[in-house]
Amino acid sequence: MKKLNLFALSLCVFALLAGEANAQRIKDLASVKGVRSNQLVGYGLVVGLPGVGEQSPFTDQSFMTMLRNFGISMPAGIKPKIKNVAAVAIHADLEPFAKPGQTMDITVSSVGSAKSLRGGTLLRTFLKGLDGNVYAVAQGSLMVSGFSAEGADGSKVIQNTPTVGRIPNGAIVEREVPNSFGQGDYITFNLHNSDFSTAQEFARVINATLGDGVAKPMDATSIQVSAPRDTSQRIAYLSVLENLDVKPATASAKIIVNSRTGTIVIGQQVRLQPAAITHGSLTVTIAEAAAISQPAALAGGETVVVDNSIVDVDQDDSRMFKFTPGTTLDELVQAVNQVGASPSDLMAILEALKQAGSLHGELIVI
Repeated sequence: MKKLNLFALSLCVFALLAGEANAQRIKDLASVKGVRSNQLVGYGLVVGLPGVGEQSPFTDQSFMTMLRNFGISMPAGIKPKIKNVAAVAIHADLEPFAKPGQTMDITVSSVGSAKSLRGGTLLRTFLKGLDGNVYAVAQGSLMVSGFSAEGADGSKVIQNTPTVGRIPNGAIVEREVPNSFGQGDYITFNLHNSDFSTAQEFARVINATLGDGVAKPMDATSIQVSAPRDTSQRIAYLSVLENLDVKPATASAKIIVNSRTGTIVIGQQVRLQPAAITHGSLTVTIAEAAAISQPAALAGGETVVVDNSIVDVDQDDSRMFKFTPGTTLDELVQAVNQVGASPSDLMAILEALKQAGSLHGELIVI
């Protein structure tokens, strides 16, 4: 079992916490209420696939509908044989303040049994928002990074995902999303990470710059700031606010354990109460080896095969280490590093400390 690289772990932890020790711009800590992107989705057809399309009921229905829209009618009971067409789902994020005529990137994904979208072209597709209105129209040639190849004997090679592609600037915005940015007498900032102490410091910095009473925290997430009604003045006002530096509060004490990969991240505020821990393991190895038993000459016996079992017990030295009150992250790393604990061993140690009430911090296993 690989040993946990605690030196790299400590570097990772301190790198994650370095931003908390320094002030950050308001634009990096919070977003303005009402200024957000909106998700769009659509359903359409990709054509021009070199024989790697699909033949499914919904693809046939979509293809027939497309032909009718172009004024082409097929006789009843005739099923088209299409191998170069695939039904796809399209999704995109409509950025805030996007105006009609602007373009945006879209992602196209196969929803049927098409083997690849490489070389295909998306036909005009309407992209709708949550309210059912059309906000953009998508069309264009796909860029697919993956590929697949299949032999006659069923062998197959696939790299990346050939059934998903992108179209840069593949959609044109047709409708603007209304927003409340220029309405009311206030601007509300919402913190990316809710914290009462950070919200209080957020308001204090703004009040120290613009005067008392300009900003007030509403809860652990929202800070309400007085703002001019005129849109141009509000934009200039916001450009000043978002560049103010705020020192966020130190994060709560947490230990994140990924049991699948063995990754462990320990927060700076984690503390340990007095505890004594022993670390050791017992390994039992049983090996089976066949041996040939041959009788002496003229003995009249038969040559036979007999089992030969070898049992070996190996017990590592058990070492005990003690944590004094208020043990910090650095001391924890040093202690565990001395006993050479593996990721699974450290997980077990942390869980035992939590059960014993000696771990001051939230233990999260994902």
